[in-house]
Parts: sequence; C-alpha cells; structure tokens
Amino acid sequence: MIKNIKILNNLNQRLDKYLKQRYTSLRQGFIEKNIRKKNILINNLSTKANYLVKLNDELKILNFHENLYKNKIIFKKNIKISKENLIQFNKAIIFENNDFIVLNKWSQIATQGGSKINISIDHIIKNINTEYRLVHRLDKETSGLLLIAKNLNYAKKLSSLFKQKEITKFYIALCEGSPKNSVSQVKLEIKNKKLKIEETLTNFKVLNKNKRISSILFNPKTGKTHQLRIVSKNLGCPIVGDYKYNVCSKYTKENLMLHAFALRFKINKKNFEFMSNLPDYYLEFIKKNNLKINKDLKNYLNSF
Repeated sequence: MIKNIKILNNLNQRLDKYLKQRYTSLRQGFIEKNIRKKNILINNLSTKANYLVKLNDELKILNFHENLYKNKIIFKKNIKISKENLIQFNKAIIFENNDFIVLNKWSQIATQGGSKINISIDHIIKNINTEYRLVHRLDKETSGLLLIAKNLNYAKKLSSLFKQKEITKFYIALCEGSPKNSVSQVKLEIKNKKLKIEETLTNFKVLNKNKRISSILFNPKTGKTHQLRIVSKNLGCPIVGDYKYNVCSKYTKENLMLHAFALRFKINKKNFEFMSNLPDYYLEFIKKNNLKINKDLKNYLNSF
C-alpha cells in the first residue's frame, strides 16, 4: 500500500524526527533502512534521514501498512514566548552576525525543552526564526556563553568544531573549600546517564581563595554531562549552589555558582574570542564572602 502525505506546515524538521513523531512505533534503524531502500521518498525522489521537511513537500511511503506505521500523531504544545522573555534574550546577546549569535545565558532557564520545561532558549530562538539552532548545551542552573547558529551551514560548522574539540571553553566556579593544588589537570572517569564509564579531562587554576571559598577557572578538554560539577566534588571543593553534588553545603539558598565565562575558536580562517560578565548574584556572593575579584581575567586564559 502506498501512503501519500502532503506537508501543510513549514516544519523545517528532519525527516526521521517527523516520522517518529507521526508514527511512534517506528525505530530509527527501521526509518533509515527504508529511506535507504527508497521505500520513503520526498517529492518522488530518494532522500536522507536528515532531510529538512518543508511546506508543500510530498512524502510518499511505498511500503505503508498500519501494522508497521502505527498512525498515532503527537501534537507539540504551542509555546507562547512573552515580550519579557524576548527582551531578556535580546539583552543577553553579546555578539551577533549573519551566521551565529553568542548569548550570555542567564541562570534558571533550560537550554532545551523537556517534559517539565515550560520555556527554554530553544523555544525562544525558534520563535524568532525556525532556522536558528543550538550547537551545544548548558545546564539550566549554569549561566554564561551559549552559541546559536543562524543557519544550517553554520550549525554544521560549529557542531563540527565542538566534536573536534576545536572550541576552547573556560568556566569560572565558586567552590566551598579549595583543591590541594592551585594549578593542575584532572583525569576522571564518570558514569553517564546510561551508566557507561566516560573519561574526562579538565584543566584548572585557582584564581583566589580564603578559608571558606575559592574562585576556580576551569578549562574542560572534554564535554561530558555535569563534568565540572563532578570534578569539583572529586577535588574536595564542590560548587556553591550545586544541590545535586554538594548535598552538605553550608549555603542552601544560592544559585549554582558555575559560569561559562569564555569561548575561543577559529572559523573560516578568522579567530574569535568572547568573554562574558559575571552575573550580579555572583559578584554579590564574592563581595559578601570577602573574596577578591580578578580585574583582568584574560591574562589567566592565556596561561592555559
């Protein structure tokens, strides 16, 4: 049986994701296999799983059967972006050109949506332009620099730079206590969500410290989930406000004191370097705890 589907919305969504949402029983391997065998066509032509489905496209399934393609359509909840959200987003932009945006993300907003997420950076950028794409992630509680591609070409380029570890990242964390060494490199094995062991590599330098708090500059060489939070705990100086890995914290009402401070990368033979301001609550905590503020942090970046 042949199934013809007319695309009535400008989805700008990958074909495999569209099929998974429309027919929830399908697995990725099944979709890729049938695209490869030309059982799934777009506009009567062979296609690929990453093809972006657009308005007025004709999707044709040549081996359609209700037992294979369970026809349960999932409708995405429409997310309304308030004027305040857009204003906050625009104020957080520290650089923008025709190809990408550098955002100084504020704490307590998720990068991507989820079942318990009402609004995210991804929701906001898709509201501005459906072609905008995230190329990396920050935890909801983490503030700091986030790269957003404005077109598919730069999404691929920036994603490739991250995968090839050609984007240098620096974070500043405020930690309870201080590590044994003031400058070092940490190799640590951590478990991911699937309980598989992953190797991580992190450089760090203590910027300032007193008897209670230390300000640490981290330069992660790998990008694993919660890497810096786990490394800090392992060093004996968990991050202030980290209620997952710092359960015995003396500070119970603080935001997570982890800030994505700087990014460096080269693209199209042009070098880019971006640094962001620390959040106000960060500076207030530093002042309240009598910790010195480093005036020229760029010198520390050059030391790695």
